[in-house]
Amino acid sequence: MGKRRLGREGPEVSAIGLGCMGMSEFYGSGSDDESIATIHHAIDRGVTFLDTADMYGVGRNEELVGRAIRDRRDQVFLATKFGNVRGPNGEFAGVRGDPEYVRSACEASLKRLGVDVIDLYYQHRVDPNVHIEDTVGEMARLREEGKIRFLGLSEAAPRTIRAAHATHPITAVQTELSLWSRDAEAEVLPTVRELGIGYVAYSPLGRGFLTGQIKSPEDFPDDDFRRFHPRFTGENFEKNIQLVREVEALARDKGCTTAQLALAWVLAKGDDVVPIPGTKRRRYLDENIDALDVRLTEEDLRRLDEILPPGAAAGERYHERGMETVNR
Repeated sequence: MGKRRLGREGPEVSAIGLGCMGMSEFYGSGSDDESIATIHHAIDRGVTFLDTADMYGVGRNEELVGRAIRDRRDQVFLATKFGNVRGPNGEFAGVRGDPEYVRSACEASLKRLGVDVIDLYYQHRVDPNVHIEDTVGEMARLREEGKIRFLGLSEAAPRTIRAAHATHPITAVQTELSLWSRDAEAEVLPTVRELGIGYVAYSPLGRGFLTGQIKSPEDFPDDDFRRFHPRFTGENFEKNIQLVREVEALARDKGCTTAQLALAWVLAKGDDVVPIPGTKRRRYLDENIDALDVRLTEEDLRRLDEILPPGAAAGERYHERGMETVNR
């Protein structure tokens, strides 16, 4: 497993990370035993950059990751997030970034994860009612106290990234980036590169759609949030599946899977880009790792740009409420 550095002066992490969200929520039911086995297999294969958040499974995902790494904490680079508030029944209760909440969320995450320090602590979503300088200021104090090592932001707009970085160096910015979600290429990627901040790409497989395994909306379990996602419903689904079929054809020509081609495209965006595809099964983890061996030519990249240029996907990448919380 190769390494990539998060920013000009940040830490080295595995070239591909593991997104753990789907192990606890959103993508249908799963097995904790298989999820833990997948995390262990990831570590054994050199995928040591693990990504979770306090909102995933309303804390259950952090607890799961904590159990998985209990006897191998020194082998992983652990990232988690705060800011998306969930109620006792799992309901979404808005976004918070006030200093008091930042501190309490960090203490709760440390306890659930069973660790003394979080390697990379992200603000999951930006609180529009709190100055980013106040949020980052409290994160910086947590770092001074040894509770976190590096600071990150998720789904922050360029102006917010600049203000945060001026308050305390930001190590990584995480936003969605894939063949069908290319918004970050316009402003976010140029901004973080200018500032020397690392970039972490979540949902690099388009929430599974770019694997080519989803043929119909009926393929989703009843408890899978994609059943109600704008890109997976109605006419949008039909338009988007046609695009994926063109990617599938190119993957066949390359002798790789559709998922590997989609991941190779993200990896080819630059050595400062680290994708964190999520999976809860070992066989898909192995497939994702093998994407590192796929080499895309200039002609391949040109063809993919023709199939899925920026804005080609039908439908927003979140529902209306979700879109209100990104890029701000």
